[in-house]
Amino acid sequence: MKRNEKLRNIAIIAHVDHGKTTLVDNMFKQCGLFRSDQVVADRLMDTMDLEKERGITIEAKNCSVNWKGVKINIIDTPGHADFGGEVERALSMANGAILLVDASEGPLPQTRFVLRKALEAKLSIIVVINKIDRKDARPYEVLDEIYNLFIDLDADEDQLDFPLLYAVGRDGIAQTNMNEQGQNLNPLLDSILKEIPAPDYDPEQPFQMLVSDLGYSDYVGRLAIGKVAHGSAQHNNNLICIGKDQVARPLKISMIQLYEGLACKQTSTINPGDIVVLAGIENVEIGDTICSRENPKALPRIAVDEPTVSMRFSINTSPFSGEEGKYVQSRKIQERLTKETLLNVSIKIELSPDQESFIVKGRGEFQIAILIETMRREGFELCVGRPEVIVKEIDGKLMEPIEHLVIDCEDVHQGIVIEKILSRKAKMENIVNTGSGRVRLELSIPSRSLIGYRDEFLTDTKGTGLMNSYFEGYQEHRGAFASRSTGSIVADRKGRAVAYGLFHLEPRGELFIKPTDLVYEGMIVGERNVSVDLNVNPCKEKKQTNIRAAARDENIVLTPTRPMTLERAIHFINEDEMVEVTPLSIRLRKTFLNAHKRHVLDGKKKARREKNGG
Repeated sequence: MKRNEKLRNIAIIAHVDHGKTTLVDNMFKQCGLFRSDQVVADRLMDTMDLEKERGITIEAKNCSVNWKGVKINIIDTPGHADFGGEVERALSMANGAILLVDASEGPLPQTRFVLRKALEAKLSIIVVINKIDRKDARPYEVLDEIYNLFIDLDADEDQLDFPLLYAVGRDGIAQTNMNEQGQNLNPLLDSILKEIPAPDYDPEQPFQMLVSDLGYSDYVGRLAIGKVAHGSAQHNNNLICIGKDQVARPLKISMIQLYEGLACKQTSTINPGDIVVLAGIENVEIGDTICSRENPKALPRIAVDEPTVSMRFSINTSPFSGEEGKYVQSRKIQERLTKETLLNVSIKIELSPDQESFIVKGRGEFQIAILIETMRREGFELCVGRPEVIVKEIDGKLMEPIEHLVIDCEDVHQGIVIEKILSRKAKMENIVNTGSGRVRLELSIPSRSLIGYRDEFLTDTKGTGLMNSYFEGYQEHRGAFASRSTGSIVADRKGRAVAYGLFHLEPRGELFIKPTDLVYEGMIVGERNVSVDLNVNPCKEKKQTNIRAAARDENIVLTPTRPMTLERAIHFINEDEMVEVTPLSIRLRKTFLNAHKRHVLDGKKKARREKNGG
C-alpha cells in the first residue's frame, strides 16, 4: 500500500454549538483563502437559509485549504443527534477527525455519538478543547471527562494516546498547553499534517470510488460526490456504477471537479484520496461504487443507524387547501419525499396502510421538522401528524427506543424537572452538582417521553435549562403515561375571528389566533386549561342594540398570542390532531374536521375501552 502524502482528509465533529463552523472560518483566513483586507461573513460553511437562521449545521459540507504544500480536505459535520446520518456519511470520506469539545460544557451526548462512529471507523483523532477563554472554562476537568469517554467507548491504547490542543476558535488561536499564549492556528494545522495519515491506496488496483453524497446542477445534471479509494480516472472515461442490487450500469464522466476552498474547480484527472465531484451519472444513490469496467468490484456500502421516529404526511384537506401553496397534490409530495431519501440516507418513506398518506421515518422529530420547513419554503402544502416512535417485537416482547438524556439546569429548578421527567417513565442514573448553582442530571428515558416535553422543560427552567440526548438502544416497553394534561379549543364554524368572541374565550385557556384570522370547523384555536376538548365560536360578534351609553361598551384588550412555530405545533398535537403546513401559515386542526363525526368516533373508542376493561 502507498500513501498520497500531498493530501489529508479530515472531518470536524462535535456537539451542537461547540464551535466547528467558526473554527473552519479562521482556518480559511489563516491559510490565505481570502485577502487580508477582504470583508468575509461569519460561518461561511452554513449556506442553507435554515442554517443561518438557527445558527446550526444541518448538512455536512466539503471544502479545502492548502498548508505547507499539502491540500487538506475539510468536512464540516452537523452537531445535532437527529442529523447523525450526515455524520456517518461524512466519516466515510475522512482518514482522521478533529473532536471539538467546549471547555465549559465538556463532552455532551452528540460528542459521544460522533466519537463512537469515528472510533468504529478506526480514524485518527485530534482532540481540541475549544472556548478556553470562557469565564466558566474548566479545561482540566473536561480533559478528564474526555479520557473517561474514550474509555467508555472501548478505545484502544493508540486511540487513547491522542494529540491534545487548546483553542479559541472565534479568535483563530490554538496552543499545545494552557500555560502558553497562542497566536494563530499553526499548531492545529501542523498537527493535522503530522497526526492524520495520508490516504492509502493500492497502486495495482483499478479505479474505485464510494459515493458519499449527491448533488444536482442545472447544467450537467446529477452529481456524485465521494473519495477515490484506488486508481485514477480522467475526463470522458467510460466507467460503471454498481448499486445495492449489485447490477453494473455503464456511465461516462462528463465533468470532474475538485474542492478548492469553498468552491469547486474543474480538472481533467483525479488521483487516490481525492474528494471529487463527478457528473454524467444518472440513477446513482449514496453508497454506490463507481469503478472501472475491466475489473468491477464494489466497496462496502455506507451503514447508518435505523430510524427511530415516524410521522404521517398527507395532502391538505382543510377548506383553505390550495390558497397559499404551489404544490398540493399527493404525487408532488411523494416525488419530493422520494428525492429526500436519495440525498439523506437516514430518511425512509413508506406508503401508509390506507394508501392515502406517507409514513416518513427519521432519527428524530427535529430532523423531520427541518424537512417539513424546507418543503414549506419550496411551496408545498401538506398536513403532518404527531411524531410516533418505532417499536419492535423481539423474542415476543415489545421493545421501544431508549435515549440517554443529559439535563443541565439551575439547582432551584431541579425539583420540578425531576418530578416531571420521572412521571414520563425516566430512570435516574446520575446527579452531579458542580457547586456553581447548576446541576447535571443523567437519565435513561423512552424516546416517546421527549416528544412534546422540550417546550415544557424550557418553561419550567425559565429558559435557562439545557437538554441533550442520544439514542442508546431498544429496551422493553416501559408502559403508558399521560402525555398532555390539557385539551384543545376547537372552532365550530368557518369564518373570521372577532375580538369580541376571542375576549370571552380567554378564560378557557391560551389562544393561538388573533382577531381577523381565518378559521374553519375543526381548526384548533387554543389550548384549554382542562383535559377535555371544547367546541367554540370564535367568530361571535356583539349584538347590536339601539341603546347608546358611554359606559356600556367595554374597551376589549386581548392577551398577545405567542407565534406558532412548526416545532411548537408538532410538540403540541395529540394523536387525533394534525398540523396544517403552508408557505404562509401553520395551523392546528383535528384529523376529522366535522364535530359530529369526532363525537361518534370518541363514543366508539370509549365503548371499546370499557369492553376491554370488562
